[in-house]
Amino acid sequence: MKKLINDPNDVVAEALRGIEAAHTELRVDHQHKIIYRGDAPKQGKVGIISGGGSGHEPLHGGFVGLGMLDAACAGEMFTSPVPEQMLAATKLVDGGAGVLHVVKNYTGDVMNFEMAAELAAAETGARVASVVTDDDVAVQNSTWTAGRRGVGVTVLLEKIAGAAAEQGRDLDQVADVARKVNANGRSMGVALTSCTVPAVGKPTFELGEGEMELGVGIHGEPGRERLPLAPVSDIAAMLVEPILADLPFTSGDPVIAFVNGLGGTPLIELYVLFNEVNKILGGHGVPIARSLVGSYITSLDMAGASITLLKADDEVLSLWDAPVNTSALRWGI
Repeated sequence: MKKLINDPNDVVAEALRGIEAAHTELRVDHQHKIIYRGDAPKQGKVGIISGGGSGHEPLHGGFVGLGMLDAACAGEMFTSPVPEQMLAATKLVDGGAGVLHVVKNYTGDVMNFEMAAELAAAETGARVASVVTDDDVAVQNSTWTAGRRGVGVTVLLEKIAGAAAEQGRDLDQVADVARKVNANGRSMGVALTSCTVPAVGKPTFELGEGEMELGVGIHGEPGRERLPLAPVSDIAAMLVEPILADLPFTSGDPVIAFVNGLGGTPLIELYVLFNEVNKILGGHGVPIARSLVGSYITSLDMAGASITLLKADDEVLSLWDAPVNTSALRWGI
């Protein structure tokens, strides 16, 4: 294992100190491992928080800022944050209009966010709504989940719901937008290598030189099947076709197409993959209205990629285009 670290047990804490030093517009609560906006809480604005295990950067801390999240809770590596963290984050961003919790569908995340919402209501009377993302079409149940995993749609949802909150919409309206995004988005990924958790020091799973894991989870959970490595044109079809069949998308439906790197894949390869996705969607008559290409929800150093397609009406596209200013996503400013 070769990593740019000191002690494997200190990676999350030291990374948070680095984030604080690099992005002076943000604040960090080191006790609770929370990244939050320097202007939080914004009075009269719905606060939006999310969080999860570390190792998926820039998700979620990289999306804290104008037009996205108000705070993000950082769990230990691939480990859900605890309720006390989420409770503290909820209090930090509550400007009187309520707080939305964006929760990826992993058992620990769902349980701990539910507990935090109950504690916030009991302690402060805060109104909290929760939206759970479950967009992975690869498997119905997997390690750490009951039901589908929450993956790439989480990034798109945080941007779109964040824009709705920035417009001054109330909690019910922001939550409705978030649920709409989750309902209309689907994702699937493929791994070419395993990831290596620093504290473990060896790959999470074994994958042969000529093999790939189709439908892998972002923690290295098993996917649909292990297959011989194939050209990217074939891989794109293996990912896109199940997504199109699941929603289903129909000819003429515009989409936001998101090709995401899992941490160890160069950008040039992601664009090669996007080219194949574009061709497949064109063959189905599904126009790409907007695109996002890059590593935004990763699995440490895993080589591989995921594809997310989101059906996008005029409201969704308008919210997508709205200004955003975070360390990992920025436009319209």
